Amino acid sequence: MIKNPYLDIFITFFKIGLFTFGGGYAMIRVMEKEVVENKKWIDEKTMLDLVAISQSTPGPFAINGATFIGYQHKKFWGSVLATLGVVLPSMTIIILISIFLVAFNENMYIQNVLKGINAGVSVLIFNAWFRLTKQAGLSFTNIVLMILGFVISFFFPEFSIIYLLILTAISAIVFGYVFKGVIKDDTRTP
Repeated sequence: MIKNPYLDIFITFFKIGLFTFGGGYAMIRVMEKEVVENKKWIDEKTMLDLVAISQSTPGPFAINGATFIGYQHKKFWGSVLATLGVVLPSMTIIILISIFLVAFNENMYIQNVLKGINAGVSVLIFNAWFRLTKQAGLSFTNIVLMILGFVISFFFPEFSIIYLLILTAISAIVFGYVFKGVIKDDTRTP
């Protein structure tokens, strides 16, 4: 247990940044386990809000999430240290890789390691999606909107994510208005 809370924030986010591959979606579960379950700096609802806010504001999820959690826990300096902690490992690794890029590209062992990491990242992304869906509550409306979003993003990958968010928000309003009173319990969880 680290006694200095500022050092604790920095080290926690440094570890998150160091051991998370695959970007923001893969980082969600790792961040949730560390700051919600282990450290208890925020609760599950705040984590769900954090994901929504971080995905809808400009910038990478890692930076937005670390800044948000750092600020929630220790205000300004917490946000600065959390952001530095999560960014430094990636930045250092990218600088080292860029120095030895040719050697990495031609090394079959490194290519196989990266393929294995990609498979693990897929599992982390699915796990984060499943947990966030469960926390948000499964409902008829949510299921229809998830399927709509998946179909659009799968069959029309060039479709802007901004338009997809706007479309699902409008659809949620329409569903809520059209089915008001028809669907009595719209927050069933499995």
